[in-house]
Amino acid sequence: MKFASVLMAVALSGAAVSAQDLPSAFSTGPVIADYGPVAEVPGASPIAADAVFQVAFDTATPAEDAQLNRTLASAARFINMHGRAGVDPDNVHVAIVLHGRAVQDVTHPAEGEENPNEGLIAALLEQNVEIYVCGQSAAYYEVTAEDLLPGVTMSLSAMTAHAQLQQRGYTLNPF
Repeated sequence: MKFASVLMAVALSGAAVSAQDLPSAFSTGPVIADYGPVAEVPGASPIAADAVFQVAFDTATPAEDAQLNRTLASAARFINMHGRAGVDPDNVHVAIVLHGRAVQDVTHPAEGEENPNEGLIAALLEQNVEIYVCGQSAAYYEVTAEDLLPGVTMSLSAMTAHAQLQQRGYTLNPF
């Protein structure tokens, strides 16, 4: 049991974990094939297939040691778990707001380096996830709009992005 807990913590932290390293209850998909491992939860309260979610995630915490950004990975899990629960993926609307040092997780990598989040970001964008960078944090860390990976949007600030998302009916996910 302790071994499974350790593997789960690694999987949910955004660390690069292969499918064989996860407890057998966890797998990716059905919406995002290579990211966001989730488990079936027998006995969980049912969710209507026509339920609509509009959820914003927020992070200032950057990825550690060439791993996936935990909040980006959590967004993929959110999409997969609701898809697996039978919710139409078109009804799951997700936005992510990055600020602080986390803005560097959504930039083009330096010459000769890789950004481990690049594939995950592409997969999220394929699901129409909106990804916003705080312009104030970007200015502080000397990140320009041209530095951002394709599909990532520069906002005036994280506060502005959240205010606009809230006006559109998004709720803030505390995880």
